[in-house]
Amino acid sequence: MFEWLHSLDVFSQIYFWIAAVASILLVLQIILMLFSFAGGADAGGVDIDGDGIPDGAFDAGTGISIFTLKGLTAFFTLGGWVGLLCSLNFPEEYTWLSVIPAFLCGSAAMVGIAFAMRAMYKLQTSGNLQKENVVGKTATVYVSVLPARTGRGKITLTAQGQFMELDAVTDETEKLCVDEKVVIEEFSDGTAVVKRIKNKTEGEK
Repeated sequence: MFEWLHSLDVFSQIYFWIAAVASILLVLQIILMLFSFAGGADAGGVDIDGDGIPDGAFDAGTGISIFTLKGLTAFFTLGGWVGLLCSLNFPEEYTWLSVIPAFLCGSAAMVGIAFAMRAMYKLQTSGNLQKENVVGKTATVYVSVLPARTGRGKITLTAQGQFMELDAVTDETEKLCVDEKVVIEEFSDGTAVVKRIKNKTEGEK
């Protein structure tokens, strides 16, 4: 194997070592992530892999986070192997062009990991969330909720010790805007029915 490595050009050797190290790290992260999700809600707030984002509560209310340790590891893993493959098959004078497919594939892997982690988080949240722990809770509109249940929006709240994001509909006749405070009246199948919290001035009128 070492003879094969020494026979490679500089570009190929760099790609190989990047891909090999990143692959090992990615496998370790996957193992740690599986243990984290298997640990239930209590493990959800622990940042096991050190990327600054709780593994069981990945990006609950701030959109999709791409530049995480998991995403960067996936970037270097796929990008490294694709770069190595391309550098071995490109003509020697064009080896540097292997950076382009390596970067594109690595970026695709990074985005894919972000969406996959978000999907896993939402599945975990839906499975563990108890109706009685949500109904009556105050939440904040994250994505505008259309009136009369004509479309779904999103809300964020803290429930069962976790900061989470839920799909939401409303019976209100006017749209619920971003950052508006609402109260959850019903909850089923991962969707909350919310109502606008009127301020004192509106109530007195």
